[in-house]
Amino acid sequence: MPKGTGETRRYLAVGLDCYLCLLVVGLLVHSCLGQAHWGAGRTAALLVGHLAVLSFANQVLLTMAVRASAGKLIMGVRVIRLPDAGRPEFRRLVLRWLYGLFWLPLQPWHRLRRGAAAEPPPRERLGGGPRTPPDTDLAGVRQVHRSDLRYYRDAVEACGTG
Repeated sequence: MPKGTGETRRYLAVGLDCYLCLLVVGLLVHSCLGQAHWGAGRTAALLVGHLAVLSFANQVLLTMAVRASAGKLIMGVRVIRLPDAGRPEFRRLVLRWLYGLFWLPLQPWHRLRRGAAAEPPPRERLGGGPRTPPDTDLAGVRQVHRSDLRYYRDAVEACGTG
């Protein structure tokens, strides 16, 4: 099984995804508004709607097609299904997108409320499942280097034909 990527590469890919999404949505909303003077509520609704659609397309649909979002493509990272290193299916990718959209942004708040505890609580899966390795997310996928995935496939193919 290919090893996971480092945290720095994953965070850079997430940062690129956020930047690209905000840039494209900003340009779309600016072009949609044009000379019209909409209220702040309609503009905010248009912005949130575009962000949700583009985020879904990038994180779910593009990842289904090429195993990576735009930021991950730039950083040379691919998303694989565990335990067989296959292509993640739609359900897992939607779960992963929702997890990133709703659970991850609340983590700083939870850390502030928890305070400086002597020992952090163990990281568990939703539903009380077993603790996940640090390079695996709650949807059961892993982010790996593109080259590691290629070497893994070559090794599996060589074992199967040899």
